[in-house]
Amino acid sequence: MVVLDYGSGNLRSAERALDRAGADVSVTADLDQARECDGLVVPGVGAFAACMEGIRAVGGDEVVRERVEAGRPVLGICVGMQVLFDRGDEHGVVTDGIGVLPGRVVRLHARILPHMGWNTVRPPSGSTLFAGVENERFYFVHSYAIAPGGKGETVTEHGNPFVSAVERGVVAATQFHPEKSGAAGLKLLGNWLRSLS
Repeated sequence: MVVLDYGSGNLRSAERALDRAGADVSVTADLDQARECDGLVVPGVGAFAACMEGIRAVGGDEVVRERVEAGRPVLGICVGMQVLFDRGDEHGVVTDGIGVLPGRVVRLHARILPHMGWNTVRPPSGSTLFAGVENERFYFVHSYAIAPGGKGETVTEHGNPFVSAVERGVVAATQFHPEKSGAAGLKLLGNWLRSLS
């Protein structure tokens, strides 16, 4: 299990949470390890454009695309989820994402931003990620998101509905921080880890 180190993100907290969930995990920018591991985690905090700049600088975008094409699992967290989509639009600046999921990240239409704190989710029936935590609350910190409209999406409301998680083939992602979501977050990470075997 590899957490991709591209100079941004909640690397250590993601590493600790995955370790507690039962993973043998390392944090690295080594692309061979990122290519060959059982599961690759793409973390992210801050701005879409800055995260993509860091990911491209270490060649992480190509590795993610290669893994998805080869049927190898990838998990995105927070902005690490957002960059898996086609593009992000922040402050009028449009930045291409990795593009393994279709869609555009846009600003939430809500009275209070950022959306920060605990919120509920509505996973699709048969969700692997949310098995046993379907009715739990998870911890969010973001002002941008994807509008619902695809399959395998979990939806949350803050001002308007947005995609709070995705399960599509080998790609899984959460807009919230499972590593900051207590027992429910650990259970979700454990569900993902078990899906790798």
